Amino acid sequence: MVAPTQQPQTPAPAAKKYTKTDFQTDQEVRWCPGCGDYAILNVAQQVFAQLGFPKHKMVMISGIGCSSRFPYYVNTYGFHTIHGRAPAVATGLKLANPELQVWVATGDGDALSIGGNHLTDPLRRHVHIKVLLFNNRIYGLTKGQYSPTTELGKQNDKSAPFGTVDQPINPISLALASEATFVARSVDVYSKHLMEILKKAAEHKGSAFIEIYQNCNIFNDHAFDDFTEREKRDEWNINLEHGKPLIFGAKKDKGVRLNGLKPEVVTLGQNGITEKDLIVHDEHNQSLAYLLSRLNYPNFPEPIGVFRNDTLPSLHERVEGQIAEEKKKKGEGDLRKLLFAGDMWEVK
Repeated sequence: MVAPTQQPQTPAPAAKKYTKTDFQTDQEVRWCPGCGDYAILNVAQQVFAQLGFPKHKMVMISGIGCSSRFPYYVNTYGFHTIHGRAPAVATGLKLANPELQVWVATGDGDALSIGGNHLTDPLRRHVHIKVLLFNNRIYGLTKGQYSPTTELGKQNDKSAPFGTVDQPINPISLALASEATFVARSVDVYSKHLMEILKKAAEHKGSAFIEIYQNCNIFNDHAFDDFTEREKRDEWNINLEHGKPLIFGAKKDKGVRLNGLKPEVVTLGQNGITEKDLIVHDEHNQSLAYLLSRLNYPNFPEPIGVFRNDTLPSLHERVEGQIAEEKKKKGEGDLRKLLFAGDMWEVK
């Protein structure tokens, strides 16, 4: 017997190498000069190029607001939806085609006010979408009304001339309470840091939520300057790194420790305090992540980085598993039998 001739296998095509320009469109980018959205767009286009993910399988979904113009400026498939409903549309899209990588661009008003419940559902369901929440603590597109994240007591001629009386929402705490498995924070002008966060979010197998402090230089300028300006950021930022103690300060001489269940700022070297006394960050400790989300300026330095990074089965995997389990018990379904089951009547 003559052995069959072995046919040489055709090598798989190499992944296309993209550049930033591949993710730029021919649309004029129309934000106010100096807006933080430009910096975020620049980073996002660079990151998408570096991912090597097929461009035709990437989708950008948005709601309403300045940030929601993203689908026009990122050369992938996209959909500019209605106010607050971007996460719901993204959920349907991801379930319909799990091979897609789905990103959501939204703002603090769009996502946390009219879109509040639409945001929490995909996070708790682990739909594997990536939510970028641009937080400028104001409604920018509608000319400066206070938003769900506006600081308590902030005066605003448009909607709070005597100062806001609403307690602001903490987006990181909300995402953690919604069971998002990847929760992080960065700043529009921290290009290198934001790039690393977006890459980690893209690689994450689960719902990812990234809060981005974004300056609105027209209606809420300098909102984050106290802890993000170049000469202040080292003194007032804690860079969260898994497995490392919470150290900060221009001289790296300060840290955060627990006094019972209460976090407190301490100075290394004083009263015998060393790095061993400080909180060590653990991305897999959800309780610690929530505690860190409550550390805010001016009582504490602002944490940036990844608060939580865990993996749980996605909604799609759970649904598929449930269907497979029922098939084992009952066999393949019969649609005709189902339609004609139970009481029947004939209309003449």
